[in-house]
Amino acid sequence: MSPDVPDNVFLQRWEKTRERLAAAGVDGILLGGGSDLAYLTGYEAMPLERITAFAGRLSPPDSKPALIVPALEAARVRPRPAVYSTQSWGDTTDPVEVIAQAIPDSGAVVVSDDLWAMHVIGLQRRVPGVALIPIGEAIGGLRELKSPAERDALAEAGSLADKVMVQIQSGEVPLVGRTEAEIAADIASRLLAAGHDTVEFIIVASGPNSASPHHHPGSRVVQADEMVLFDFGGRFNGYCSDTTRCVHTGPIPDEVRFVYTILAAAQEAAVQQARPGHSLAEVDLAARSIIAGAGFGDNFIHRTGHGIGVEVHEPPYVTELNSDPIEVGHAFSIEPGIYFPGQWGMRLEDIVVIEADGARRCNNSDRSLLEV
Repeated sequence: MSPDVPDNVFLQRWEKTRERLAAAGVDGILLGGGSDLAYLTGYEAMPLERITAFAGRLSPPDSKPALIVPALEAARVRPRPAVYSTQSWGDTTDPVEVIAQAIPDSGAVVVSDDLWAMHVIGLQRRVPGVALIPIGEAIGGLRELKSPAERDALAEAGSLADKVMVQIQSGEVPLVGRTEAEIAADIASRLLAAGHDTVEFIIVASGPNSASPHHHPGSRVVQADEMVLFDFGGRFNGYCSDTTRCVHTGPIPDEVRFVYTILAAAQEAAVQQARPGHSLAEVDLAARSIIAGAGFGDNFIHRTGHGIGVEVHEPPYVTELNSDPIEVGHAFSIEPGIYFPGQWGMRLEDIVVIEADGARRCNNSDRSLLEV
């Protein structure tokens, strides 16, 4: 999270969060150190057994939340007194007691989905009159609806990933004769050179490995006349990129080309379905029905997409069971895949952000299956 983000951005985010929590009928909030806490405070806590927490009450309306940090980390915190009070605790203090004083002693309090069990259980014992509810269950993702500035940030991050994908598609990145791991290291340096602040993940899956959706690039040497799947992303100014394309290291067999036409049609149908008023399940169904109708339903083995923002994976999730309505500000991947275990597989992924008139793609590299 950039330290240059002004206080008024965090105040607006907290007020929006308060409104959503109030509508859900809860009385307080507790976030452990993680992306939600950084989203509301600008502070990126170290993942330690010493808890960092964001805690607050909804009543009275003018009550100020607290950022609770271990004393040895307090010097890293940028004071934002207009946004939160800062409280530190030392090794002779029980942090659960400090947190208990910052939340209501009765009613319902939402807790971040990644809060450590040791702290949740300790708090349950300390304030038995409080019902602790996972925030995802109460209001979905805290960061689910992106502002116009956040949507633009995702588009900018996506354009940086596209630069590297174009280099792969044009043949600038040597493939045949190199290991997946060597190619992944090459891509990592190119992601940084393109402007990313960090590299978040890289998948290079060749030949039969392309049928493993989350393959880890290893020692296999890329051969001529086979599929190579690339899925990678980085972080730029706090927001993530993520894109997937496939290439073929030789003439594309008719069977492979035919299956890819099905995949591309499925992805396009899902993108067209991604608009306000439709449901996330309808987006999944748009892709899944085309793939199943062509006889490859059993070869599409994962959800159609995941939300993205300050994390690569965050709500909302595009699954056939998620009937939540799509809203302006949602941002998620659309990435159907078709996989033949032991042979080859393919996936096509773009990040989209939802505007009033539909989905805006954040990735615009060639969506064709190219021979390189």
